[in-house]
Amino acid sequence: MARAFKRKGELFVAKLDEAERAVICGLLDQTRLLLAPTESLADTGDAFADLVASLGPDFGNSFTGEEHEHRRADPDPERDPALDRLLPDAHRGDPAIAAEFRRLTEQDLRRRKSDNLARASAVLRAAESERVALAKADAEALLVALTDTRLLLAERLGIQTESDVEAVEGIAARQPDHPLAYAVAVYDFLTWLQDSLAGALMGRRLFG
Repeated sequence: MARAFKRKGELFVAKLDEAERAVICGLLDQTRLLLAPTESLADTGDAFADLVASLGPDFGNSFTGEEHEHRRADPDPERDPALDRLLPDAHRGDPAIAAEFRRLTEQDLRRRKSDNLARASAVLRAAESERVALAKADAEALLVALTDTRLLLAERLGIQTESDVEAVEGIAARQPDHPLAYAVAVYDFLTWLQDSLAGALMGRRLFG
């Protein structure tokens, strides 16, 4: 059973078993592949990672029944909407300025995010036991990677607000065999893990 991140000396330490690390790494890899689209989304052998990849950009709408207001006014039908969640417009008031800024900066931002996700995944895979001990730089990389991964999963689940979280959790509770149920459980797990790591980095105590 996972234990939250806590600071111990110069390290940030948590307990994550092999299966938990595999799920997290699979999701980090899927997020990285989305941000580096020149790589193909092949079957990874990880059940949850492959599930998320198969959900596709319209998965959330399949159960919310509506489009979210955050969609861009001029969506590119070839562009995964999750990219707009991970790479939001820098200037929401002027689409022309936003488009030009995106053109100039997006590839560099995607590369930096992709490299960070690869680093976080490698750090977790390097753990030789359930004890995951990270130096501060690696802990900060993992925190950013978890943020990006949660944004991707939230997009796939159709989560924009707290009420959306309650809605999907309600569906999962009423229909435990629904494909959504496992995804919601993992989303909640990533939320808890991210919060514990952020708390440890800020010197805040988190029990659990």
